[in-house]
Amino acid sequence: MLGIGGGDTIPAHAGRTLPGMTLLLGDADVQSVFGWRPAIAALREAYLAADGGVADHEARYPARSIARGDTGWLRVLSGVPGHGGLMGAKIIAAALHVGQVSYLIALFDQDSAELVALVDGNAITGYRTAATSALAAGLLSVPGPLTVGVLGSGFEARKHLLAVAAVRDIAAAHVYSPRAESRERFARELADLGIPVAAVPSADAAVAGAALVICAARSRDETPVLLGRWLEPGMTVVSVGSTVPEQREIDAEAIARADVIVADVVAEVVRDTGDFIAARDACVAADDRVASLADLVSGRAAGRADGGQIVLYKSVGSAVQDLAVAAMCTRAAIEAGLGTRFPVPVDVIRK
Repeated sequence: MLGIGGGDTIPAHAGRTLPGMTLLLGDADVQSVFGWRPAIAALREAYLAADGGVADHEARYPARSIARGDTGWLRVLSGVPGHGGLMGAKIIAAALHVGQVSYLIALFDQDSAELVALVDGNAITGYRTAATSALAAGLLSVPGPLTVGVLGSGFEARKHLLAVAAVRDIAAAHVYSPRAESRERFARELADLGIPVAAVPSADAAVAGAALVICAARSRDETPVLLGRWLEPGMTVVSVGSTVPEQREIDAEAIARADVIVADVVAEVVRDTGDFIAARDACVAADDRVASLADLVSGRAAGRADGGQIVLYKSVGSAVQDLAVAAMCTRAAIEAGLGTRFPVPVDVIRK
């Protein structure tokens, strides 16, 4: 089990004790108060709070909705946490013709419906994905210091290795991405932060001998970057780079060889990710083998049964993750006196 000390636990009543006018938190505010261990603890509490199983979790965190226009789209992820914390929604706006995206998270008090905070969701989005992967990896990986293989050298790969290092000892890490200068820079920068990372010349070299494999990259032509034939007994694979039907990150053999499969949003992973669509096309039966992360955290799903199993965690992102991390950052910002108060109140109407 993931070892997080009691000092990292978020009080169940914390969302109802935030004072004053609506708080505006910019990206710099979020980054200044964020911590990996408190974020992972907040995520664990959020998943535990939906204690009614998959149906309760899906009711509290419904499927995302998306509105499409001629030049852009608007996506909304909403949720109401089970522990009485801050409810809210993340809105993602994309202007496709100029290649721009913005993220906004609105947090409301469940008891009063008051708007507590508006949070720039850019950093939150990266933090919550990696922190949730670290929560899953802590529960699914074999015990002891980990040798980590990293496929990708960008933002998500960096955040994932930092998140895992916050909760598990890393004995060694090997990173591969197609551009030598990118993977070498990644290794150098992470080594400067105390994580022993070496750049390697191929994806299979990064995977070989790893207890934990982090896939945080896709190829330009959407061919898989992780092949199932590379997997070894005892490996845990974290895959976060394929979230829609046209994207690919792992091949059908990797899904076929997984003894245990855990997903943050089961229906979306099984139905909407290119990896699982390709697996179905290859006659790989996996749908009935997928357990939810909520059930894993609660103990309703067993997870890894022995040290020789191959385990896959597949993520598409969920409102529970955005809201848990945004609420944690909001509380930390209030304690630190950061952020900007709205100049006028946002009225709550009694009906």
